[in-house]
Amino acid sequence: MINQPLRSFSLSSGRRLRAKRVPLLVMGILALVIALSPPSPRRYGDHLQIALPVLALGCEIANGNGLEYLGRYAVLFAGIHGTKRTLGDIPLNTRPNGKPYGFPSGHTATATFGAASLVNSCLLSSPVAKGAVILAAAFTGASRIQSHNHDIWQVLAGAIWGIACNGLFRRESFMRRLLRRGAKAAGRAARRGMRPVLAAGAGLPAQVFALRRAKPLRARKGV
Repeated sequence: MINQPLRSFSLSSGRRLRAKRVPLLVMGILALVIALSPPSPRRYGDHLQIALPVLALGCEIANGNGLEYLGRYAVLFAGIHGTKRTLGDIPLNTRPNGKPYGFPSGHTATATFGAASLVNSCLLSSPVAKGAVILAAAFTGASRIQSHNHDIWQVLAGAIWGIACNGLFRRESFMRRLLRRGAKAAGRAARRGMRPVLAAGAGLPAQVFALRRAKPLRARKGV
């Protein structure tokens, strides 16, 4: 039977081995994505903006945080497309190629979101892998400028939004704590506001019963 110190050593060795394998796996998949893409900066960026968030999703699922990650991604997606539709045809939202809906850059936001999640969750012990995913996200943004799909401000806005959605809406982030406090305060205020209504509603049956009893008395007096 394995004693406790040997078992603890075995578990910690397994965790260290997995920690070493994850960065290699991430960098290997990114290299494979580049190798299998058509030799074009725009195509590299198109595929990296898919690979980075998918890798981050796999990592978060392995860590038991898959649903939380999908929630943050939903906020990211809604912010990107909501902003594009809200801004309409103003110059800020016009792409360099003349097409609309350019602010912010969705490719850059998605790639940055995936890279930031990987850096915070899966690549904590690997500076080389961190640098690789950050460069991949930066390359995605640069490819959007090079292909005239976005200008530098649209790409910068996408990067900021991607970083914000990853950091501000994590389980223990300041924003999540602030939202929870706001929800609790709103619930308490709603309950306080409903107390007079509930009290009045509780007394209503007694008043109705009293009125029903009073009507026959009045009728008999009239007779």
